[in-house]
Amino acid sequence: MKYIVIVGDGMADYPVEKHGGKTPLETANKPNIDMLAKLGRLGIIKTVPDGMPPDSGVANLSILGYDPVLYFTGRGPLEAGAFNVPVGDNDIIFRCNLVTVKDGILVDYSAGHVTNEEARELLNAVSQLGVGEYFVGVSYRHIFLLKNQEINVGCSPPHSITGQPIKEHMIGPDGGEIGKKLNELMLKSYEILSKHPINLRREREGKNPANMIWLWGPGKKPKLEPFEQKYGLKGGVISGIILIKGIGNYAKMRVIEVPGATGYYDTNYEGKADYALKALEEGLDLIYIHVEAPDEAGHAGDFDQKVRTIEDLDKRLLGRILNRVDMENVKIMLLPDHPTPIERRMHMPDPVPVVVYSPKKKGDGLRFSETEARKGSLGFIYGPDLMRLFISRL
Repeated sequence: MKYIVIVGDGMADYPVEKHGGKTPLETANKPNIDMLAKLGRLGIIKTVPDGMPPDSGVANLSILGYDPVLYFTGRGPLEAGAFNVPVGDNDIIFRCNLVTVKDGILVDYSAGHVTNEEARELLNAVSQLGVGEYFVGVSYRHIFLLKNQEINVGCSPPHSITGQPIKEHMIGPDGGEIGKKLNELMLKSYEILSKHPINLRREREGKNPANMIWLWGPGKKPKLEPFEQKYGLKGGVISGIILIKGIGNYAKMRVIEVPGATGYYDTNYEGKADYALKALEEGLDLIYIHVEAPDEAGHAGDFDQKVRTIEDLDKRLLGRILNRVDMENVKIMLLPDHPTPIERRMHMPDPVPVVVYSPKKKGDGLRFSETEARKGSLGFIYGPDLMRLFISRL
């Protein structure tokens, strides 16, 4: 038996009145997902434990069966795993966004989706300040490392404070002297990057400048039990973002690089499908395919774009997989990790819908949506239990 897990990041939503009281999932033309829902069984999954932030790191750990209450040490440490850099037990790792700030307001958490090459030059300029180490990721998503320091607070997640004053969301008094030093670093980065030729050019071109670094999600490196040891299956991950690659590395899963996997609307859906199937043919037992695009549309507050990302996932990823797999020898699970509602433009901790297809198991005959999933035969499942149940019982 082979196992395929497809995660549409932030794909769940709330009904939007001006779109007929429907969610993007209910609006999208998604025949392949709905066929899976008809043949499979639906349920509701609580991926974010009570009292924890609705972070994608929390939710994806949960889906993979690593209880975030035990294993989540911060967003930064999980993403650092993507770089395989030597991190000491006393080092603190932050997620480092390049953001756009104007008149003291954070106006864009993604800095207009700055390119990798631009980001590398900009972070190199900030590194001249001599504080910490930078590791360049994808677009606006990077890592900042502090050696042998103690601090457990960072700034607010930038995608949750768009349109708000930065000084209300920087590191507070709990951060002590290190927090003050990092706040100074971020403010100095604004002075440097606002004048950088790359940003001056971006502004001339009508693009948002990447004119400040934003440090958030700090913590120490986690220790995950290897996936194969935990489940007896060889697993792999495919994603355009460093968070999922980092989790995959910590769990000793194969991290599969797909050309053109951008973590954005233009990601290579077909490539993700092809590389996933190839990995299963070459000996992997389970593949975890993560798609970031719906989350980006949710943060942008763009209903139509979110619908398009769901339709792309349906046609260009899932449809391509369904056309080539032996449905008698595969189990498929599809779900969001958390909601990123259009009207909130931020992650929410609500439970999410899930569909599980298993050969010879009677399907629920439903469509896939937030509402329909509550009618499903799987009922309510606690997130960290999901992977074990998917593999062994569902």
